[in-house]
Amino acid sequence: MRLRFGRLAPAGTATTRQRVVRLALVGGLLVLALLLLLATCGGGGEEDDAGPKEPVRKSTAPATQLTVPTAYTTRRGWELVDTSPDYALSRTTGRLAHLVRTGEGEYRLRTIDTETGRAGWSGDPWRPPAAAHFPRLLTVTADGQEYFVTWSYGKVGENAPAPADRIVSLDVYAVEDGGRQRVEVPWPSAPTVTATGPGIVIGDGGATSVVVDPATGRIARVPAKELKYPAGCASCEQLTEVRGLTSKGLLVSGAREFWVQGGWFSRNVAPGGADRQSGVPTSVAPGLVLAKWQLAKGAKLAATHELWTVHDTETGRALASVRCHKPAIAPGQYPQAVVSPSGGYLVAGNLAFDLEAGKGFCFEDAEGSRTLVLASVTDGGTAYGATNVRNAADALAGGGFPLETDLSTGTTEMLSPNARMPGAVSAEGIGLFRWTDEKDRLHLIGYPRAD
Repeated sequence: MRLRFGRLAPAGTATTRQRVVRLALVGGLLVLALLLLLATCGGGGEEDDAGPKEPVRKSTAPATQLTVPTAYTTRRGWELVDTSPDYALSRTTGRLAHLVRTGEGEYRLRTIDTETGRAGWSGDPWRPPAAAHFPRLLTVTADGQEYFVTWSYGKVGENAPAPADRIVSLDVYAVEDGGRQRVEVPWPSAPTVTATGPGIVIGDGGATSVVVDPATGRIARVPAKELKYPAGCASCEQLTEVRGLTSKGLLVSGAREFWVQGGWFSRNVAPGGADRQSGVPTSVAPGLVLAKWQLAKGAKLAATHELWTVHDTETGRALASVRCHKPAIAPGQYPQAVVSPSGGYLVAGNLAFDLEAGKGFCFEDAEGSRTLVLASVTDGGTAYGATNVRNAADALAGGGFPLETDLSTGTTEMLSPNARMPGAVSAEGIGLFRWTDEKDRLHLIGYPRAD
């Protein structure tokens, strides 16, 4: 794996031994010239395969020049080649974490500064239980400290029976210095692993879960009977699913309502105009949950429309809402909510929300067909996506017709047909773009905002 910044490779942790060369003077101008040449050259030494070749220059353009929205420039930036499908961003340090293969079934976590492209700390290589696949990457914040988390699921040993000896293997790294701890949780079936609150939640897609404290590695098992079902909510015990974590407890949903374990209940925080007993969370992001509500019985559009609302997960308070047509056929999976770096905007599929202004947008035509899919959003309220695509992944892969939307006005502008969309934007404003080359190597490219 190489980090390209122009023609540069990523910096790693390398040691250099100085060698002193003593030559006897033989005489003649040729030998004198050789001695002068040696005197002016620096000593060589061992360096790791990711060692720095020369100082990184912010003005250097990445080798790959994509067509991107005009808000970004390709004249500066950095490039990672043959990297993991996942990456994780720190909002406080500006670091980006990614994984590289270092050997047969071994991986290493590396970090770079998103603004300069310079390499930061690297973790030691390790072999996850599912060695054939890249581990997944998350960022979690607890007690004001950020952590990068890698996780994978598989057998403890090559000959371990299934499912008796299967584990979720977590490596938790302190974002500041790379300090690592390993946590292994026995788990009999395919897990869901999320980090939308002050801990790592491992679930089975139902009511069974554990919470891992990233600071201590402590594992807290939460049986279904401890989910504290709200009184009088018959639907809460149907299709029960642990959805995330808040500082007050687990966020849990039932067939038609949702609640925080020992905290607020959706029936008591329903947005105006909604049927208070109809809330269904569709996506959870750090500090926020996007929920779908039926309109109040008897409302003019109750038969044809639904109300989509973003709630604060700590209080349940409704932050912004918008009405949208009901789909002819319910989707098997709802789009994942994506939040701007500072948390002021949220997009999910054809929905967008300005949370500070309390405004929501539903991008659809008069008949209710969805006209676009949004995949990312900046702190300035510019959302990127495409038309004629099934989901955000298609839009980011270059499918459909790319566009950008100004969420202060709700207006949309079509872009160049071959423009690539940023999959995410760092807190420093660096757009992160994906591209796969002819050798099927995955590139991650950071382009800064245009001057």
